[in-house]
Amino acid sequence: MSRTTPPRSVDVTAVFPQLAPLARPATRLHPRPGSPTPHDSSVGGPLLWPADEPWPYCDELHGLYDSSVDEWHEGPNPMVPVAQLYVRDIPLLRPPGQADLLQVLWCPFEHEPDYKPPTALFWRSSAEVTDIRAAPSGPSAVEYDGYLPKPCVLAPEQITEYPNHLELSKELQQQLEDWSRWREAGPGMDGSYAPYPESFYRSQLSVAPGWKVGGWPQWGFTDPVPRLCPACGTAMDALLTIASNEWDRNNHGWVPYEDQALAALDDAAAANPPGVEVSRSNRLQLYVCPESPDHPHTDLIQ
Repeated sequence: MSRTTPPRSVDVTAVFPQLAPLARPATRLHPRPGSPTPHDSSVGGPLLWPADEPWPYCDELHGLYDSSVDEWHEGPNPMVPVAQLYVRDIPLLRPPGQADLLQVLWCPFEHEPDYKPPTALFWRSSAEVTDIRAAPSGPSAVEYDGYLPKPCVLAPEQITEYPNHLELSKELQQQLEDWSRWREAGPGMDGSYAPYPESFYRSQLSVAPGWKVGGWPQWGFTDPVPRLCPACGTAMDALLTIASNEWDRNNHGWVPYEDQALAALDDAAAANPPGVEVSRSNRLQLYVCPESPDHPHTDLIQ
């Protein structure tokens, strides 16, 4: 089933024309429970992994006690499929060369120094994969069940986003805090935001929640920091946001029409179909260098 995000109640560029050139496309992935195959785009599903290519392992130490066998497991640890994205489903992806498939894996264990799961990205041409390798039976060390995504099919939907308010100029931030400017927006403006109109922009008009490709990053856990390629210093592009929730249980403005009845039940599991929980219900944002796919990607928790 497709998913459709309701249109924003206010055309923010009509009120603040300075935002128009800052618009960015994003693809909401809308992962929902299902039975994906290696030939499908998915979250937590089986990968189209070549039989003649070794499965990736995390070589870090893990130090996890397994009470079932009374042993400490230190590694290596087989990495876990997080997402598989075909360009045919998400044209916003910009693959290198003839690749048409992005595969994202991680170690389901938080590692120092930033206490987040290490990730690995693989671009490949699906046409070149004839024999498929099955994933290992399971990782030996799992720090939290929230790092084992449940299989989900996707319903990609392209939307438009605007920067988080912290990335805007001080002048524009001050304008967003001016309720008299927002009154020009007409009846679509929610009057309950009058004491703090900036929150209306932040929660309803700028950055969508949930899993997505591209768009603008969300900030709040930290202030915005430049994401620069460690190899060449170029500003990096937002690739993928791995989210702990598809919507905010206290704010249903971004809930697709098809899920609004479900969201009204206020069920935490319904708001997080893959069951992923990144570092206490945050997001893991992946960035790539636009200059070369051979340059290392970076990640950031927000």
